[in-house]
Amino acid sequence: MLPSRREALKQSAVGFGSLALAGLLADESRADNPLAPKKPHFEPRAKRVVFLFMKGGPSHMDTFEHKPLLERDNGKPYPYSKPKNQFAPTGNLLMSPWKFHPQGQCGHKVSELFPNVARHVDDICFLHGLHGTNAAHGGALLKLHTGSDNFVRPSIGSWVSYGLGTENSSLPGFITICPTLAHGGVNNWSGAFLPAVYQGIPIGNASVPAKNAQVAFIHNDRVPLPLQQLQLDAMRQANQEFSRTTGPDQALEGRIASFELAFRMQAEMPRAEDLSSESPATKALYGLNDPVTENFGRQCLLARRFLERGVRYVQVTHSDAFVQWDQHGDLKKGHSKNAREVDQPIAALLYDLKQRGLLEDTLVWWGGEFGRTPTAQGSSDGRDHNPEGFTHWLAGGGVKPGFSHGATDEYGFFAKEGRVHIHDLHATVLHLMGLDHEKLTFRQGGRDFRLTDVHGRVVEEIMA
Repeated sequence: MLPSRREALKQSAVGFGSLALAGLLADESRADNPLAPKKPHFEPRAKRVVFLFMKGGPSHMDTFEHKPLLERDNGKPYPYSKPKNQFAPTGNLLMSPWKFHPQGQCGHKVSELFPNVARHVDDICFLHGLHGTNAAHGGALLKLHTGSDNFVRPSIGSWVSYGLGTENSSLPGFITICPTLAHGGVNNWSGAFLPAVYQGIPIGNASVPAKNAQVAFIHNDRVPLPLQQLQLDAMRQANQEFSRTTGPDQALEGRIASFELAFRMQAEMPRAEDLSSESPATKALYGLNDPVTENFGRQCLLARRFLERGVRYVQVTHSDAFVQWDQHGDLKKGHSKNAREVDQPIAALLYDLKQRGLLEDTLVWWGGEFGRTPTAQGSSDGRDHNPEGFTHWLAGGGVKPGFSHGATDEYGFFAKEGRVHIHDLHATVLHLMGLDHEKLTFRQGGRDFRLTDVHGRVVEEIMA
């Protein structure tokens, strides 16, 4: 009788190269891998998501939503009631220091801050009526990432990974590149009570240059791969014996699956992160030859490489060690610097995905945790936090291209038309991935939890 593949590997472990070993074990793992591809609830419009997170809260009336009345009434008092709960007091109306110009065939007006992204407006669907519930960074980040600002809940990336698995058994379903460690930190990419294998895998963090970022402990120089495999086999055998007496333990199975994924990643992850095969033209496209754009450009290029290798959900974060787009003062200086760093890389990602035929089934999602106030803070050159109305945009993945949905009021303070709550945005992203947000549940503590809790409406108006 011929030995099984696993037995053969045990018997001749020291004779296998790491790449061959990892590849064979990846094939064998598909049958019992909780990250194996799963059927969606219905036909999806998108197969994968990349979230371009602008930490700190970009100002919507200085980027993608033009407000002419701010120019007319600059310096005057805001004529209506301000929100009851404000992060800090603000003064009079403050016009944008940047001009807006119509772009593309759709004619959407974009500020001078984003000249490169502006060339892609005909592929973009703008959501101008977004609103949330928390005016503090910590709560707003958690709300945006997990649907809850006061409880530890799974991240949207973990929910997508749980619902759909990954198309590459040697890579995670959810990767976050250079995430922030502030304002919720790991909870923003945590799997919480979902099995551990659905946890987001961080590559570096916002304090580490992208060129130095890597998965922690990806290299194990002490224990060779064949011996690691024997250890994993022993763990799984012990777990099977435990399960025969106590019944299945989903949490334990998830932890062991995460160990096995980490084993397979040792071969696949370095190849995915290796940019040496990318052409000089591609590197220049993303801005890797410019110190201003190199860091975020590298993150965007890595995101494309993960997406094309089957990772379901990739997040790219633009942030420094604390916050980036949080201009309570020095608005012109701060937003100008930030936009210069991300404008070319974002445009490059849109172009690259499109020319590779990936944009049509990849959902590109851009935005921050909230917007900014149309009223001035500080030395008349800053804006405060504003969760009452702001802009996110989507591209590809089944949304209407060259389309604008909703609006804030004439000055930009409150979402007024086509209002979309964070719960609605989550429901819509899941819907585009073929997942019903009311059916994607996990039983924990005696009840069925979901990303949108008891809320959420799919924004059908933006569907292509």
